[in-house]
Amino acid sequence: MVMALACLAPVAALGLVGSSSEDNDNVTAAGRTVQPEPFVEAPLKGASTTAPPTTTTTAEPSNEAADDVSAASPTTTATTPATEPPTTAAPTTTAAPAPPPTVSAALSAVDAVVYLVNAERAAAAPRCGPLAIDDRLTTAAQGHSDDMAVNNYFSHTSLDGATAQDRAEAAGFTGLVGENIAAGQNSPQAVMAAWMGSEGHRANILNCDYTSIGVGLNTDGWYWTQMFGTAS
Repeated sequence: MVMALACLAPVAALGLVGSSSEDNDNVTAAGRTVQPEPFVEAPLKGASTTAPPTTTTTAEPSNEAADDVSAASPTTTATTPATEPPTTAAPTTTAAPAPPPTVSAALSAVDAVVYLVNAERAAAAPRCGPLAIDDRLTTAAQGHSDDMAVNNYFSHTSLDGATAQDRAEAAGFTGLVGENIAAGQNSPQAVMAAWMGSEGHRANILNCDYTSIGVGLNTDGWYWTQMFGTAS
């Protein structure tokens, strides 16, 4: 499957340009590919960085998506033994800084995505605070990933015409929502690198108006859905 991305965000509530929850966003981007990384103890990026060479996605939340993280190495310091006057005391050392947090292999792929989202928010927009997992958004996101996989399509609009807002409300969520989708990236690190490398998807991830999140994944084609929600 060709890797693709798309994002959607409400205009009125979030001030994002060019899309609404009722827009059809069925454009898969071409021209960028993401080199998937294995889902193993990958160091978490402290801040978003340049995305892999090629990717697809959308600009400032638009309904047509398609535009377009590196680990800080732990450092260690040590003091050397005093040379004047000579002593028999052992050299003293300073404790090495704690290594950056990692995505544990024990985490599920969807939990790892939530972890990485909150790490990006902590680094780039700490005033926003972390997103809380909302079971209703999780249900809506998983349902959309499953539907895209089973019916072999890629769009914010379901084949029955339902929008992201419709799916969230059907799951019981009453706030406004935004949505990022992707297909083909076979690890949390790979899909997050792709999303963070796209202006529109990054804007959704770092948007302070959002307070909750739900993530869905169907590995048959690796269909990912991130659904963000405002306070309901």
